Amino acid sequence: MNSLRKLGTKLSQVAALPFLSFLLAFFISGILIAVSDSRVLKLAGHPWQMIKMAGTVIGNAYLALFQGSIFDINLTHGHSFFQGFYPLSETIVTATPLILTGLSVALAFQSGLFNIGAQGQFVFGAIGASYIGFHYSLPPVLHLLISLAGGALLASIWGGFVGLLKAKTGAHEVIVTIMMNYIAGYFILWILKTKAFLRPGRIDPMAPEVGTNARLPHLAGADLRIHAGIFVALLAALFVWWLLTRTTMGFKFRSVGANASAAKTAGISIAYVTTATMALCGALAGLGGAVHVLGSEYAMTADIAGSFGFDAITVALLGRAKPVGTVFAALLFGALRTGGRTMQSNTETPLDIVLVIQALIVLFIAAPALVRYVFRIKNLKTSASITSKGWNG
Repeated sequence: MNSLRKLGTKLSQVAALPFLSFLLAFFISGILIAVSDSRVLKLAGHPWQMIKMAGTVIGNAYLALFQGSIFDINLTHGHSFFQGFYPLSETIVTATPLILTGLSVALAFQSGLFNIGAQGQFVFGAIGASYIGFHYSLPPVLHLLISLAGGALLASIWGGFVGLLKAKTGAHEVIVTIMMNYIAGYFILWILKTKAFLRPGRIDPMAPEVGTNARLPHLAGADLRIHAGIFVALLAALFVWWLLTRTTMGFKFRSVGANASAAKTAGISIAYVTTATMALCGALAGLGGAVHVLGSEYAMTADIAGSFGFDAITVALLGRAKPVGTVFAALLFGALRTGGRTMQSNTETPLDIVLVIQALIVLFIAAPALVRYVFRIKNLKTSASITSKGWNG
């Protein structure tokens, strides 16, 4: 009983900062929603009516956000009850690549590295999976597995090169990965114009659709886009947790992240850890690109990566570089992204408010002293800090 109580106390302390940051971000964003609405501003001379109107506007906006990300009862009219969960399906579809790219950044943090290159690694994962998916004709399960593995392998090589460069020359991974993001972005523009990737009969940069056997199966019928990629992402999160907490390799990763000098004195090869970490990070982000292509997009385009690689940094920050936290942070950001469109269309609330919410959450996560001051909490356990040597968690 005491052990369960201690575990509950520890979990509540760990979850306190993200939860309070979430509440504070939504409160401030609600004020911005209210003051940006003309109906509220027109009642400036009537304070009580203005407050009631502000409450109505904020409530409607967040209701639309919920309907667009979790459940919309309006979609059940003339359909089954489960059709109302179409928004949740879209949230999970959006969150799936975010989980994998977020894990890529989080794993680097644990090893004292800052992986800004998840965007480029995502691109190469998509390229590898797309090419195997449309170029070859293989049996159903085998085709899917080889496509996923091909994307992860290609991105692993791309990410591992950064680690090798840092290990051999001392080149800073932040600068190198930023530059390699540009290379990946222009590389996909070029490769989509080659005969090997350009779809026959098209002049716009678009690859052929991957074969049916290479696609991730849908989990809830043709009407909902949720696919088996979510299981790939959850298994990847479980793998990262196991790697970091149950293996010698994970211990080396965390040791180098905590104190590289002490780890080197203990006989741990910093060069090996750096290269291996970036290779694994590349594989995770590349798996995100592969899942995105094989699960929902099917055809690779120039903007296939969107902003997944950059949003992954925010997801890893919110998840405090922990696998479980990264999963929940990705689901939150997936909900904000999908629900934001409904909020804009139903209430005319600017979609930029979603970006404000995301930014505020990260701001409060990075400034726990501010959260403690606002909520008058003396002891708020936090390990979310990034130093010049990486992530201390």
